[in-house]
Amino acid sequence: MHVISPNIRPELILIGAGPGDPELITLKACRILQEASVILYDNLCNTALLDWASPSCEKIYVGKLPYGEYTPQETIHALIKEKAFTAGKVVRLKGGDPFIFGRGFEEVIFARQQGIAVSYIPGISSMQAAGLSAIPLTHRHLSESIWVITGTKKDGELSNDLRLAMKSKATIVIYMGMKKLKEIAAIYGEEGVGSTPAAIIHYASMPEEKIARGTVEQLPTMAVEYQLTHPSIIIIGEVVGLGRDITLQAISTPGDTYSLQYKTA
Repeated sequence: MHVISPNIRPELILIGAGPGDPELITLKACRILQEASVILYDNLCNTALLDWASPSCEKIYVGKLPYGEYTPQETIHALIKEKAFTAGKVVRLKGGDPFIFGRGFEEVIFARQQGIAVSYIPGISSMQAAGLSAIPLTHRHLSESIWVITGTKKDGELSNDLRLAMKSKATIVIYMGMKKLKEIAAIYGEEGVGSTPAAIIHYASMPEEKIARGTVEQLPTMAVEYQLTHPSIIIIGEVVGLGRDITLQAISTPGDTYSLQYKTA
């Protein structure tokens, strides 16, 4: 049982940190970061965002490396409870958007069960940053919808939704699927649609971004040839073939530009 000071209001704010570029974050998120007493931040958060915090703010890393070291969810929950009741305003800074394969709502449920006030500030997901790579998620006459699929379920398996999605005209976006590239290629091959356009985007929105374009059956080769690993998303659909010859320039900081690297398998 925590004894709450009359001056402390236990509060948790989930903030989407965006895909990587620190300027792809909302003004509201920046204001809340300035007000935070504690920030619990993930591995995929750009640490430049911590510069918005006040000098007195406590910053605690609670990240999870893909298939590597990680902070247990139970530890994160314990920190949320402890810091909210002792420090007040706790920000949970999560890469992309907290509610897109980010376990953000698990933390919302936990906090509410503890009597902690909760609010949420959306973030730009890495699939939305694909537009910086001249790959639109939808395009008239080519894509009628978007399927967003996890490549790794809780049991470690690839979602069965992929087989349903591939029968549609939808753009398919796969998160956490880099260890399933051979399986994805095999599934498409079995259905005779292995030639469907596909792309891998590594570090979307960041200066080190890499893009490989080809077909679904080429996904495993593309990853090896261009040394693409985590964090990456996979986009499958006719929209991938658009914009091959379009040159985009993304702005990372005022006066500082970088050109996106295009790779075609």
